[in-house]
Amino acid sequence: LLTEVRERVRFCEVCGNITEQVRCSICSDARRDHTLICVVEEPKDVVAIERTRQFRGLYHVLGGAISPIDGIGPDDLSIPALMRRLGEATGDDRVREVIIATDPNLEGEATAAYLSRLLTSIEVPVSRLASGLPVGGDLEFADEVTLGRAFEGRRIVE
Repeated sequence: LLTEVRERVRFCEVCGNITEQVRCSICSDARRDHTLICVVEEPKDVVAIERTRQFRGLYHVLGGAISPIDGIGPDDLSIPALMRRLGEATGDDRVREVIIATDPNLEGEATAAYLSRLLTSIEVPVSRLASGLPVGGDLEFADEVTLGRAFEGRRIVE
């Protein structure tokens, strides 16, 4: 069974997600918005976002996050493939936004900062997932960074 999985499962040639085909079902779906790319660290992050049913664009899986302590730099991730992908998109498929959805930890933040600088230098609009307080959480248990982000990301109630 394990050898069968090993033989059949591969990474999507476009986004790097796990699939049994050359292209995953998300990249193959013409109904998805090809002008939006959500950058995530791992395939499990694609699954988590898809469960929300809120995002209808495409993904790009980095295969990890920048972590100098672990010896992982930008060249160890699929950042060059992302840059090629953005460069190849033209006309109606030209990417109008890259959403960075890396983990809200030290490595994820470093990766997000690196990608933001890189992408704004080639004039691609970049956004970052909001972060803050979880629903059902108590303020007294929130760490300073989370509480600070919640203040930064506050919005007017209508």
